[in-house]
Amino acid sequence: MIRGSVKVRITKIFLCALLIFTCIIAKLGYEQIFHHTDIMQKALNLWERDFTIAGLRGSILDKNHNVLAHDIPSTSVMVVPAQIKKPKETAEKLAQVLQGDEQKLYETITKHVSTQKIQPEGRLISNEQANQLEAMDLEGVYLVQDSLRNYPKHNYLAQVLGFTGIDNQGLAGLELQYNDVLSAKSGALNIPFDAKGHNVELYNESYEAPGRGMDVVLTIDSKIQDIVERELNNLVKRYKPKAALALAMNPKTGEILAMVSKPDFDPNNYQEYPKEIYNRNLPIWMSYEPGSTFKSVTFASALDLHLFDMFKDTYLDRGYEMVEGARIKSWKAGGHGLQTFLQVLENSSNPGFVEISRRMGLENLYEYVMRFGFGTKTGVDMPGESSGIMFAKHAMGPVEQATVAFGQGISVTPIQLVTAFSAIINGGILYKPYITKSINDPITHDPIVEVKPTKQRRVISEETSKQMRYALESVVANGGGKPAYLEGYQIGGKTGTAQKAENGVYSHSNYILSFLSAAPMNDPQIVLYVAADSPNNDILYGGTVIAPIVKACYEDILPYLGIEKVEKQIPKKLVWPETENIVLQNFVGKRKEEVHQEGVTFTFVGDGDVVMEQLPAAGTSFSYEGGEAWIYLGNDNVH
Repeated sequence: MIRGSVKVRITKIFLCALLIFTCIIAKLGYEQIFHHTDIMQKALNLWERDFTIAGLRGSILDKNHNVLAHDIPSTSVMVVPAQIKKPKETAEKLAQVLQGDEQKLYETITKHVSTQKIQPEGRLISNEQANQLEAMDLEGVYLVQDSLRNYPKHNYLAQVLGFTGIDNQGLAGLELQYNDVLSAKSGALNIPFDAKGHNVELYNESYEAPGRGMDVVLTIDSKIQDIVERELNNLVKRYKPKAALALAMNPKTGEILAMVSKPDFDPNNYQEYPKEIYNRNLPIWMSYEPGSTFKSVTFASALDLHLFDMFKDTYLDRGYEMVEGARIKSWKAGGHGLQTFLQVLENSSNPGFVEISRRMGLENLYEYVMRFGFGTKTGVDMPGESSGIMFAKHAMGPVEQATVAFGQGISVTPIQLVTAFSAIINGGILYKPYITKSINDPITHDPIVEVKPTKQRRVISEETSKQMRYALESVVANGGGKPAYLEGYQIGGKTGTAQKAENGVYSHSNYILSFLSAAPMNDPQIVLYVAADSPNNDILYGGTVIAPIVKACYEDILPYLGIEKVEKQIPKKLVWPETENIVLQNFVGKRKEEVHQEGVTFTFVGDGDVVMEQLPAAGTSFSYEGGEAWIYLGNDNVH
């Protein structure tokens, strides 16, 4: 009985085991027949070593599609440690070619990993180094395609563009802002190896092509950027300021046309510079008291409220105004005397703007300052923007109300100033500033995304804006902006000389000098702002130091924009020892002895007695200091 029971149990166990074995065989057969491809792919994934092939990061271009940043195909070094039979010898040879530390390279190529990048020594190597390694044919050492980020214009637009890190990821500037757009999908070369690192010849290598990132097209105009960069370099060389900046914008759209920060750096070698330089894009990051440039905002606000007729109403500047016991002085000892309110702006009279602030009242002043966008970020499509600092309304008393009116006690960024000034002269509309024109397909170059101008709100009326265009042109013709006056072009603007606050008190030696301008005032096409922090100069006025820099920019920018000279502009007010400009006469056809004009030096070319040609042409204006003309002589008969 017992034996029969055991026999039954054994039979049951056998049948169970047979059933289980049959299920396993059936499962294996099912997988081999129906999932053969998936199983082989999983096996290959275990055997294959991936050699990453970098895709090409998208380019950054200016509005005319000039290249500002792009990828250059290059070569990097990877190793398969299991294939390296003589690691010491391999490390020695790699160190010779890559100019690296032999011990560190030995540690890298003996790691227990399937594949290993050699970096930084082996990344983005030269063609000469690649040829040397290829000739050595080192076992387990492979050359793979990589890409090198290149900035062909070096320091040009450095803080705007930013840079990429060792893995070609954006770390600053627009490279960071648009990293996801610019980044490219990496490809791979997959080579099958066995567990010991030997090639499995039974299976073929597989190749996954790398991708390309999208191109980013900017609103930057390289020609305007070239001009502004040149003049800022001249400013830095001459005055050696702690910092300098410039910003140009189309006032009718908010497009940023040029942007400069000094000191700058070369993004190709950003590691060689302190982060205080490459992390600070001054036109959107730097926040400071604007000084008298802010008076354009206050004046426009008061005009919009119809608080005075700037041509008829007057103010007596006696040299100071008292506000709750505080004596607010004029920059001119004894004041400017009786002035129209237009002259208050031309002469940049602080007491006059105290009076304007009184007429406005705190509610109106605060409302307009907020309406112009101060105290908040502009929303420009760039990283690192500051919002500036504005008093809370409840914290403003009569003194704060008075000082804000002439640009003291408020902290603003250059891009806030330029955006507000654009609204003042463009008809009264505040636009959102932007630097990205479009995102384009890298192959077809067709735009995938296009950025359009964004109107934010009306700030002042069209009539007020028209009056402000005249008033600001008058400042350049008759006031502190005279050094920016350019014959034939209607330039308007406002100078600024702001004391820097140091340790809670205003410095008497360090100033931020600036000039905020636009042209031509009959149809504004460009707003240009230039500022310098603590320049080394005995005469510390924005009109003296910065206005000539702005004039030099306009001399090249306005003809480039196709803006023709006009005959009607506000004549420049002359101050002793200035005199009227000298207009060159027409001497063509006259005899040599008839060629003379006071204030003009003549150089004669040729041996004849009759003037055949002259340079420059008749009608050319020279400054009151005079000029030089070349007279070309010949022997034609004169009747």
